[in-house]
Amino acid sequence: MLHEHKDDSHTKISTARLEAFSDGVIAIIITITVLELKVPVGSTWRALFSLLPLFIAYIVSFQTVGTYWNNHHHLIQATKHVSPGIMWANLHLLFWLSLIPFATGWLGENHGGVLPTALYSSVLLACAIAYFILEYTVILHAENSQNLKDEIRKSFKGKISLASYFLAILCAFINPIISDILIFAVTIIWFIPDRRIEKHL
Repeated sequence: MLHEHKDDSHTKISTARLEAFSDGVIAIIITITVLELKVPVGSTWRALFSLLPLFIAYIVSFQTVGTYWNNHHHLIQATKHVSPGIMWANLHLLFWLSLIPFATGWLGENHGGVLPTALYSSVLLACAIAYFILEYTVILHAENSQNLKDEIRKSFKGKISLASYFLAILCAFINPIISDILIFAVTIIWFIPDRRIEKHL
């Protein structure tokens, strides 16, 4: 009589595999975003200056994606194995991040436009929400989950980001410049990596 041998290794995926996949996708996202910077037509300063709005949008998007990549690395350290919930939450985040190149290109080509600004702000808001979902999903599987939950509740950076992106969407229909300021402000506050999780590992 054959006995079934249940191997837990088949039901647990290494975090290294998840990080490698995420790193690859994020690298592609950044590559696609920079490809939106087309070679200017002409050899004058005016031709180069015409790309300034798109270049600024690229800088903000690069910093945003880079921040998610940095914080994603620290977050995954909180767990030793990847559950199906973490996998889906991670894919959910990568989906919204993958829309950043399109939103960046449209905003850069139509700087000051209501709909491009609203769409760009909406994509950033969706990314922030998706990261919150991934964050809590990972913490549920962490060894000291309660301490991590308490630490996250104390942080205002994430809450400020969500509120700013939401306001940026609304302000896009009033004055897109206000939306630009709000988005840039979020970029600045996240310039310093989030190390809350590392403190409890």
